[in-house]
Amino acid sequence: MKNTLEKQRAFFRSGKTKPFKFRTDMLNRLGEAISHFEGDILEALRRDLNRSSVEGYITEIHHCLAEISFALRRLKKWMRPQRVGGSKLLPLSKGFVVSEPLGTCLIISPWNYPFSLAILPLIASVAAGNCTVIKPSEISKNTETVIFEMVSKYFDEKYISVICGGPEVSRELLKERFDYMFFTGGEAVGKIVMKAAAENVTPVTLELGGKSPCIVDEDCDFRKAARRITWGKFLNAGQTCVAPDYLLVQENVKDKLIKGIQRCILEFYGENPQDGGDYGRIINENHFDRLNELLKEGEVIFGGKTNRERLYISPTLIEEIPEDATIMKEDIFGPLLPVLEFGHVSEAVDFINGRPKPLALYIFSRSKDFQRKIVSETSSGGVCINDTIVHLTAPRLPFGGVGNSGFGKYHGKAGFDTFSNQKSVLRQTLLFDVPRRFPPTDDKSLKLLRAILK
Repeated sequence: MKNTLEKQRAFFRSGKTKPFKFRTDMLNRLGEAISHFEGDILEALRRDLNRSSVEGYITEIHHCLAEISFALRRLKKWMRPQRVGGSKLLPLSKGFVVSEPLGTCLIISPWNYPFSLAILPLIASVAAGNCTVIKPSEISKNTETVIFEMVSKYFDEKYISVICGGPEVSRELLKERFDYMFFTGGEAVGKIVMKAAAENVTPVTLELGGKSPCIVDEDCDFRKAARRITWGKFLNAGQTCVAPDYLLVQENVKDKLIKGIQRCILEFYGENPQDGGDYGRIINENHFDRLNELLKEGEVIFGGKTNRERLYISPTLIEEIPEDATIMKEDIFGPLLPVLEFGHVSEAVDFINGRPKPLALYIFSRSKDFQRKIVSETSSGGVCINDTIVHLTAPRLPFGGVGNSGFGKYHGKAGFDTFSNQKSVLRQTLLFDVPRRFPPTDDKSLKLLRAILK
């Protein structure tokens, strides 16, 4: 580990990662590597999470290839120094902001989207001109192996390396000095990463998740709302950091929406989803047992079927949940969807604001006034109106959390900026100096400077 890091630091100091051509060559090579390993990636995702090829390709492979393409088309512009105004005190001075790479960066990725959540920040790091160490999740062991094999085949470890292993390996990595750390995962481990970063005064991005609410107004397209909520919640068996974590439905339309979601579950996955190929599985026994306990905290009105041997929990709707229930305090990260109701929109706003700020917030309504009120009076990492999850696919929209759901943004230009230092440069003229700038000074000096600055 230490030997690899020394190699990366030396390679970065050589300056070879900085030129535009090197960065674009490496981005193209990464795209080639992903395409070459596509079959292995999809098979690993199937073995780890029972992901279908379609779901795996769209959410993991295509997302990464699209991000590479977006960066390649715009990288030259991103790298160009940005001209800004100079200082009034220094006439004819010129200001610039130069994006420079940070150095050696550490990416710690999770198990729920084990490929894309390792590679998307890597794309940003490569575009910004850094060397990178990736620590994939050992929980999704098949995908971890594919990432290691892919990176080892296409990149020298002095530029990009993958370090595998369990929590003990992560602890040792966090003791090392990096120039940037990027972590995606749960809040508890995020605090450990942040504490370790503080020891070396290392800047860090934390993508942590949180309980993302889905607010449904009486004035919405119920057919589309039901389909899009069902898709977003039960994608990857609910193991998505921005999945709708609970529904807040206007009380007079709650039954209508519930029936619509039930129909969509049957339409998407059939009478017995565990026998189909489009519905995922829980990652391991520990998470299965945790979710199985949450099932007991309310009244199951649909689903609730489990099979520990197959790590299967059916798409489930729950209501009549006590206010102090664990399911309303912690990330669910599974196919359980609590359904709550509200009367006036202010009740929904108060309910959301009474809890930690979420990573995502979803609004289903035709009313622009309803939408504006929710957006303006709540805080969240991102908002998606009349759909779920798809805001992640817009590369011009920065993605990240706020408060307990994390901090720092990436995707597109935001990712390039995150893995860069925005260096300020002021170029002063040699034609003259401002009169009376230097000592000795007197009242006339102050009067002149006031006139200039005014």
